[in-house]
Amino acid sequence: MATHIPRNFKEIAGFMHAAHDDILDALGRHGITFPDYPTFDRPGNPRGVAAAKAHPMQGILKYHGLADWEWRIAFLPSISVTNDAAYSITLVEFDPDLAEDEAIIGGQRATGRDLERVKHSLNAVRNVAAIKSHARVWSRNVVAGGALRAGKGLGTSASGSAALAMAAIAAAFGADAVQNWRFVSAMSRLLAGSGCRAATGGVSLWMSYPGIAHENSFAVRLDTRGQLASMRLVTVPLDSRIGLKTESAHADAPNSPLFRCWMRNRRDEVLRCIEAVMAGDWLTVAQMAEADSITLHAVTMTGGVEHKLFAWEPENITLFRACDALRAEGVPVYFSTDTGPTTVLLTDAPHAAQVLARIRALGFDAVEGNIAPGAQLVDVESAREALES
Repeated sequence: MATHIPRNFKEIAGFMHAAHDDILDALGRHGITFPDYPTFDRPGNPRGVAAAKAHPMQGILKYHGLADWEWRIAFLPSISVTNDAAYSITLVEFDPDLAEDEAIIGGQRATGRDLERVKHSLNAVRNVAAIKSHARVWSRNVVAGGALRAGKGLGTSASGSAALAMAAIAAAFGADAVQNWRFVSAMSRLLAGSGCRAATGGVSLWMSYPGIAHENSFAVRLDTRGQLASMRLVTVPLDSRIGLKTESAHADAPNSPLFRCWMRNRRDEVLRCIEAVMAGDWLTVAQMAEADSITLHAVTMTGGVEHKLFAWEPENITLFRACDALRAEGVPVYFSTDTGPTTVLLTDAPHAAQVLARIRALGFDAVEGNIAPGAQLVDVESAREALES
């Protein structure tokens, strides 16, 4: 099923479709394949229950803007790396006796737009499963090392989206259904677009363009042979003083005069990044993440007319300059930011301790981490204990 193409983007949609075909060709040359999108010949379980865990992602080649808000289709493909500095754990329990969907997120009952997005994901699973049961959802984010906050821009909406989709699919269809990672990834896109990449884990490419069919807009993992095992992620959680909402940035971004240029450059960037990952060239991947962080925020800051979204905080400048200073000293480290000030510094194993020490000496909390796997099912009773603790 094709998705919506915004009226002002009909011409460039054809260009992005052609770019998508080139990207598929590149994946094929490297032997990267994916399963067929599944069909189901029987209804799902109206009383199913399951739990899942997923890690947040950090953008390498970023995205902003949604060509189709209902199906959460991006204007351009994107690449990210999952980060084990945090994770989301989510439990879904379908109950035909329940009058409406309920969600407890981080100990708080979800309402308004947050609950709407949860319902949207659940509805997609219910439609495929041909069940009408409402669901109880419990979810929470956990930051590694006992940190008290995730900050804004760590990517926990992606991990939450992936954990919700996987748990709902397993609850409705059973554990075997989540073996089709294309299906899980596509459904993980429906709460937060980047959830499709959190679902597949590692360094993953989300294939998207205006008008792409839902079942063709999913993520595929690139580093399936551990090519980037030496890369380390030093995460610095930072709060947004303006209470930044990612959806506001999505709405503004396509209005930026830089947006179409960003789209047109993406084909070549994706192809270059694929080659770098396949070669185990973490340095090029990190350099691309830093460059596209700047582009992302340039697009964000120029999307509004009267109101400009300045997502970075003063602390970001200190961190960016610290990267420059460390590189001048021969330490390879590159910054990456998504929507918000939280910063992930990309380096390699031999230099991670030095980077961590420098950042902490500047007065920042920081968590050293590795590339994380994709979403995984977890034991239901263990999940209940974790969610209640």
